Amino acid sequence: MNQSVQPLTLVKYLLCILSLSLISSIVIETLAKAHPSQPQVVTVKFIPPPPPPNRGAPGNRGEGGSRGCGSNQSLKALVPVYLNTVSQNQGEPISITQVWGLTSKQDPTFLFFVPYNRSSIKAMEFVLQNERNKTIYHQPVTIPETPGIVKFHLISKNASLELGKNYHWFLKVHVACEPQKSTEVNNVDGWMQRTNLNSALDASIKEATPQRKVALYAENGIWYDALTTLAELRFAHPKDPTLAADWTSLLKSVGLQNLTAQPLVKCCSSKLDFIQN
Repeated sequence: MNQSVQPLTLVKYLLCILSLSLISSIVIETLAKAHPSQPQVVTVKFIPPPPPPNRGAPGNRGEGGSRGCGSNQSLKALVPVYLNTVSQNQGEPISITQVWGLTSKQDPTFLFFVPYNRSSIKAMEFVLQNERNKTIYHQPVTIPETPGIVKFHLISKNASLELGKNYHWFLKVHVACEPQKSTEVNNVDGWMQRTNLNSALDASIKEATPQRKVALYAENGIWYDALTTLAELRFAHPKDPTLAADWTSLLKSVGLQNLTAQPLVKCCSSKLDFIQN
């Protein structure tokens, strides 16, 4: 009797094991569908190229500038800075801060943080000079409706930035915090150089997704193109958490972490053009 029972018990045991295995597989598959693996997050970080030799005009991206009317922030340019030591007139070396960045575009875009309310801004103007200090662009620009980060696009119908040349830009904002007070001019300035992408990088960028392009530009030190590409993505997808994280990472990598939460303001759509000789 015992001999006939044992095989039956063994069969039941094996069936039980098989059933548990099937149930486990179903549970694992269900959990996988309910919680799909998240894509790997790639941190966008700017790797700065060597800055050009000191040109005697280091620039000012806005550190220590006048605060906005009722704001704890000052006018700022979204650009990298470099700390250098130079000698002047054979004297003791002094430390200077250079404001400088690269672009591969003949018609680049500039981004600035404007902390003032529209009612406080009397005028805004953008100026671009070549290496010989000759003004090639000088024109009023649109005043933003609200404080935030704005962008200006420089078009090239009649001219363009030359490869390998440095250009000195200025943003000047005329502000009167109260009607009875006189207008003061707050400004930021810095340098931009147009560069060629090497063939390998150019091919990679052409094949990359817009988000991957940001990382490629940043990794190769092309600041203005990385920032502009990411800003355009954020304008198009303002609630995308991955783009917000990339934005925070990119600004932090150049010491602009205090601007990561500032809104991007759709403004200044009137495109800028060069002055004709």
